[in-house]
Amino acid sequence: MKNAKISNAVIKRLPRYRRYLIELRKKGVEKISSKEFSNLIGYTASQIRQDLNNFGGFGQQGYGYSVDGLYDEISAILGLDKEYRMVIMGAGNLGQAIAKYTHFHKQGFKVCGVFEISPNLIGKDLDGIEIMDYENIVEYVEEEEIDIGIICVNQNNAQEVADKLSFAGVKGIWNFAPTDIEVPKHVALENVHLSDSLHSLAYHMNDIQKKDQSKEKAKKEE
Repeated sequence: MKNAKISNAVIKRLPRYRRYLIELRKKGVEKISSKEFSNLIGYTASQIRQDLNNFGGFGQQGYGYSVDGLYDEISAILGLDKEYRMVIMGAGNLGQAIAKYTHFHKQGFKVCGVFEISPNLIGKDLDGIEIMDYENIVEYVEEEEIDIGIICVNQNNAQEVADKLSFAGVKGIWNFAPTDIEVPKHVALENVHLSDSLHSLAYHMNDIQKKDQSKEKAKKEE
C-alpha cells in the first residue's frame, strides 16, 4: 500500500468497483482499460486510476487491468478474502430482514446468532437460527469468536449494546440504530442511517425538479 492513510471516499468506491468486476467476470471479460471501466461505472478514468494507485499499480500500460486480478486485489484490500462471523442484536423487523438476507453468507459474512431481550421472541427459530437471550451475549461472542456485531435495537439501548459487544471482543460494529454510538479505538464502526439516505434522495429529487422548472421558465421567456 503506497499511502498509510486512504480517504474514506476512496474506500467507499472500492465495493462498487468490485461489484462491476463480478459482472465482467460473469460475462467472460478478461481485461479492461480505465477508459472502458469509466464508461461502465460512471467515474472518470483518472479517478479510477487515482483510486487504485493508492494501493499500488494494478494495471499495465497498453493492456489495462486484468479483471480477475483486479477483483482479487480489491477483495483482499477490503478484507473479503476471509469469512466473518456475525451476531444480530435485536430480532425486530430489521434484524429479521438482515438475518434472512442470504447474500451476506455468499460474500463471506455468516450470521451465527440473533439476540433479544423480549421473552416473546427468545427461543424462537429465525431461518434456522435460534433467537437467544441478550444476557448471554458476552459469553457467546467470546466462545464463538464473533467478528461483527449488528445493532438493530432502538436508540435508547444502542450504546449499551455497543459497549457490551466491544467488551466481549468484536472487531467491528454495524450500527443500524437511529443514533450515533461510540466505540473503543480497536473496534471499527459503520453507522447506517437509513433516514439520511432517504433525505438525500428527497434532496436530489427536488433539485432535479427545480432544474427542470428553470429550463421550462427559460424556454417560455425566449
